[in-house]
Amino acid sequence: MRIPGLAGWFLLTFAAAAIGASASVEAKAFYAQLVQPAWAAPSWLFGPVWSLLYTLMAIAAWLVWRGAALGRARVALGLFLVQLVLNSLWSWLFFVWNLGGLAFVEVVILWLLIAATLTLFWRVRALAGLLLVPYLIWVGFAAALNYTLWQLNPQILGGWI
Repeated sequence: MRIPGLAGWFLLTFAAAAIGASASVEAKAFYAQLVQPAWAAPSWLFGPVWSLLYTLMAIAAWLVWRGAALGRARVALGLFLVQLVLNSLWSWLFFVWNLGGLAFVEVVILWLLIAATLTLFWRVRALAGLLLVPYLIWVGFAAALNYTLWQLNPQILGGWI
């Protein structure tokens, strides 16, 4: 049951990634047209970083699913699923609908959910929580970048709704 379970968590996690990626088809060109801070990451970096983060997320979820009684893991995995949905939604808010303010609020909520998920995962299995640390850091960076881009590009990203 170990390999099919791991495959299931990879499938679920990368399905969420695909939903977000479908909104990011034109992201490279869109990102390039924005006024950016000097500390902004280059567009080529996002794909490899997100691929690594989704891999770590899937492994972490699998470790929790495998390592605890279902009752103990249910809340942690439920929160994991909610943050996956918000993760996918952000790309739509930012890249497709150009709602910089709403995307910023959403990414802050996402960061809080990741922190809560990390804490609950850690309680079930420390390694699972540890695997989410890079994700939490990257989304914190993404939140700061989202806010800055929104402020620097009000003509493009000025919308709340």
